[in-house]
Amino acid sequence: MGLFQQETQIEKVADNRWLSAFSDNWCIGDVPNGGYIMAIAAKVLSEALPHKDPLSVSAFYMAPTQVGPVECDVEELRSGGSTSFAMVRMYQQGELKVQVTAAFTDFERVQGVTQQLVQPATTLSSEDCVLLSPPPHVKLARHVNLWVIPGQELCMLGKPQGEGRWDGWIDFRDGNPVDPFALLCFSDAFPPPAFTYFGPTGWVPTVELTVQVRARPAPGPIQCQFTSRMMTDGITEEDGIMWDSEGKLVAISRQTAKFRLPKQ
Repeated sequence: MGLFQQETQIEKVADNRWLSAFSDNWCIGDVPNGGYIMAIAAKVLSEALPHKDPLSVSAFYMAPTQVGPVECDVEELRSGGSTSFAMVRMYQQGELKVQVTAAFTDFERVQGVTQQLVQPATTLSSEDCVLLSPPPHVKLARHVNLWVIPGQELCMLGKPQGEGRWDGWIDFRDGNPVDPFALLCFSDAFPPPAFTYFGPTGWVPTVELTVQVRARPAPGPIQCQFTSRMMTDGITEEDGIMWDSEGKLVAISRQTAKFRLPKQ
């Protein structure tokens, strides 16, 4: 069992109630990463619902979380033949911190037309890309490999390129298998694309994150692209696309975040 599997474990303690704990290993500074939090919420819903695979998951981060125990209360909204809908509310010390609404399905039963108009942005393999070195306070980056196409790494060295995107690959350093729950974590694991404009500076808290999972990924690293095209009064979007090692689209994401430069 890899570190991510170990530190996203859940325990049922009552009807519609689960416990887990946020680990320091997946923090940005002292705050657990939003994708990591979403992965724990999704594991709770997977256990609670008749359908086991996350199809679309949306999280609202209402208050900063912290390392330590978290209580997860589930409300099932509807279960049909192929899809279940539910909500999970995540509490710490009695305060509602995160609310997640999701649709779940069973990927083995999903079938239909496939059309993919957006292709991976690079033909480079992970071995041909450059491993990013995020700042020391990004503890999550100690446990994942973040590769980018040559030249983009300069953004994290104080030489922003102004492209508003990352193109590269991601996987776990310890070989933890990449499953649909890992994709939720990976959706928020790269540095904010805003750093390609401003360098590795400021604070970029996530307000809302939605991830649509399309398939269970094939073994191997995940190819990805994350972009931010617009910023308005310090509010920005981040769009993500992820393909598995065989080139199949496995997830897309969008988040709303605030960008705050350090006070002078």
